[in-house]
Amino acid sequence: MIKLRLFLITFIALGIISCDDKQVFDEYQTVSNTWEMDEKISFALPELDDAQTYNLFINIRNNNEYKFSNLFLISEMKFPNGKVVTDTLEYDMAAPDGEWLGEGFSELKENKLWYKEKVSFKEKGNYIITLQHAMRKNGEVNGVSSLEGITDVGFRIENTQNP
Repeated sequence: MIKLRLFLITFIALGIISCDDKQVFDEYQTVSNTWEMDEKISFALPELDDAQTYNLFINIRNNNEYKFSNLFLISEMKFPNGKVVTDTLEYDMAAPDGEWLGEGFSELKENKLWYKEKVSFKEKGNYIITLQHAMRKNGEVNGVSSLEGITDVGFRIENTQNP
């Protein structure tokens, strides 16, 4: 009987915690053993309401094989009309004491990183987000060709208000 109660309480708690009424889009792509410098990860966005505004996030999962305290990314947002907006982004992945940022109980940490805030998608058609790492070691001109420790790259869209 005690096991049944514990199971029900755990199940209900997980159900409440996992409710996510802001989520519009949330997709991950797994990185093979290493994320290669020329490997671009793309996300085709769903048709979105042009009267709404959205917050956009990049989700990164890393493990202890990741050797850096930060992460540089190059993002491209391709609009239906052909326009492309490119950004170079930097995110902290570890605290100054070396402890990993992000959520997770094991060596795998998940980071929900701000990309753009209050974005509206006024053009009808397909938007594509492309991400590529741009990591370099200090003092070196050439980038890191094979980035270890990133296991998954994701993209998330949330409503700015509850629906």
